[in-house]
Amino acid sequence: MTLPTFDKTSAYSDRLGAEFDGEGTNFALFSDHAERVELCLFDDEGAETRLDLPEMEGGIWFGYLPGVVPGQRYGYRVHGPYAPEEGHRFNPNKLLIDPYARQLTGEVVWNDALFGYDLSSGDDLTFDHRDSAPYVPKCYVTDPAYDWDADRALHTRWSDTVIYEAHVRGLTMQREDVPANLRGTFAGLASDAMIEHFTKLGVSAVELLPVHAFLQDSYLIDKGLTNYWGYNTLNFFAPERRYLRTGEWGEIKEAISRLHAAGIEVILDVVYNHTAEGSELGPTLSFRGIDNASYYLHGDDMRHCYDTTGCGNTVNVAHPMVLRMVLDSLRHWVQEMHVDGFRFDLASTLGREPSGFEREGSFFAAIRQDPVLARVKLIAEPWDIGDGGYQVGGFPWPFREWNDKFRDDSRAFWRREGGVKGALAERLSGSPVQFDHSNRPATSSVNFIAAHDGFTMWDTVSYNDKHNEANAEDNRDGHDHNLSDNMGVEGETDDKTILAARRRRVRAMLSTLLLSRGVPMLLAGDEVGNSQRGNNNAYCQDSEIGWTDWDTGNADLAETVQELTALRRAHDVLRESRFHGGTGIDWFGPDGHPVDEAGWQDDDLPVTMRLSGEDETLLVVVNGGDDAEVTLPEGNWERLFVSEPETGSLKASVLAMGWQTVAVLGRG
Repeated sequence: MTLPTFDKTSAYSDRLGAEFDGEGTNFALFSDHAERVELCLFDDEGAETRLDLPEMEGGIWFGYLPGVVPGQRYGYRVHGPYAPEEGHRFNPNKLLIDPYARQLTGEVVWNDALFGYDLSSGDDLTFDHRDSAPYVPKCYVTDPAYDWDADRALHTRWSDTVIYEAHVRGLTMQREDVPANLRGTFAGLASDAMIEHFTKLGVSAVELLPVHAFLQDSYLIDKGLTNYWGYNTLNFFAPERRYLRTGEWGEIKEAISRLHAAGIEVILDVVYNHTAEGSELGPTLSFRGIDNASYYLHGDDMRHCYDTTGCGNTVNVAHPMVLRMVLDSLRHWVQEMHVDGFRFDLASTLGREPSGFEREGSFFAAIRQDPVLARVKLIAEPWDIGDGGYQVGGFPWPFREWNDKFRDDSRAFWRREGGVKGALAERLSGSPVQFDHSNRPATSSVNFIAAHDGFTMWDTVSYNDKHNEANAEDNRDGHDHNLSDNMGVEGETDDKTILAARRRRVRAMLSTLLLSRGVPMLLAGDEVGNSQRGNNNAYCQDSEIGWTDWDTGNADLAETVQELTALRRAHDVLRESRFHGGTGIDWFGPDGHPVDEAGWQDDDLPVTMRLSGEDETLLVVVNGGDDAEVTLPEGNWERLFVSEPETGSLKASVLAMGWQTVAVLGRG
């Protein structure tokens, strides 16, 4: 067999990965501590050809192969010291996935050969000689060419943004008006039925749970479960194949193009804080075998990973080449795939410097100065499990942040916990204690009441306790601080009175969410009362538990969402982006006078928020208690919205508020 020959005159080290130029492919891999790197080419029968990358500079190993075209499968074997106590775990018996691979073929097949050490011994200082190639996905040379036609970034203003968090697969698996062959894929996400739904609902962006290629954990497979959410990244460039109907990444581009044409942005939930390789006892699939000491964070003991994520390892973004990989990945998804922004999972990890979390650290500084990334939407999940990891309000502009204080205070108020009306007023005002500093706007807060992690909104009014038995962990997983209230019956019921009360409270919570200052985020299915049967940790439920149920009998909730999003679009004071110099906020009690200290302490007394803008004034009246009459501030008012339409009669300046309702009034 004649081996391919590298063309040294055409090779370059400035772009990592496998890049096809129309005539051949340049391969480049970073490994600062390697002694030798083999490029492994696979034919259609799986036969392997190994070639030493001929060039190295700055820790980047590279070579150009003429005639290698898109469709070529490949991987790497990296030679170097196997010295775990020094942080090195090189083992050329293990086929490694290119961190920059644009596409993968095949799945990880769990086998002891995947581990760099002898798994049966349990000793990670041992060395395993078995070949892992039969069990590892192969990288795939791709052609980036795509006719984007007239597609362009939407750049929807933050003040006009309404986010819809969804799972690509789970969103459409039970959606009957989506063609069966498209369900569970990007094509289903961007189907006519879903685009019509998004448009009617009034959302401006879909935020998708991880779509990077991810690993199916062996312990879940053994239980007959799957990693459904995907927070276990195997590669930061390649898409997850199960979301592609044909397996080709062009499907994602087509879906994004269709969504953009409908005025809907696409935001990706990305996981750059850890990888699927786990702790030092995990498999050697990519980064660990390429350069463990560079890609992962270690403490004083280089043998062990330093874990701030709870997932076994922490990506070392303090290393310039690892930081470059993350930035290159982000730019790839913006420039090649046209996504509009990112939500960073456990983002506090990305801001960790030797002294701890640093809001002016290298990761944030790199993104803020990047001409591509500084223009897209950036959202932080502002916590991790390490010391000082809870950082709500601590991220720099232009980052926005998930605000769990909004979730907790809203849930507590509507379940009539008591003593939280003042906290709810903070949330309605944009959480200024957390975000009104460092010239940050009021849109810094991404407000939500339910997200993928935790109870759905319907389950917060249907269950007092979590019910995660289906996860096969004896209901030990998932948190217990749900701030929920089953309103008389645990779980499903046929009691019409209880069902009506649940719908009433959900409409009130939806109103709180969509009338608050900041950026509202709605969990997919909350607009129809989707339930996960009390499971508040459905990460492993690729089943009817985790999929959105569209046939709940509560479709009227979507009408409430439509009314509220239309109200936001129609009134600037509901979309104020400034804490100062814009819309003013005043508070009144049920007697029409400013709220006194006693009024703030009594959650059962309605409170009125007056929003005074340059050209308009609105009242938002919140009644968390029983039926009550509210005297409105001086002026002529007309009813614009009531969460329970049959209530809220207005006579002169007195509004008859039904129990647990929200109303909006404008100048008559």
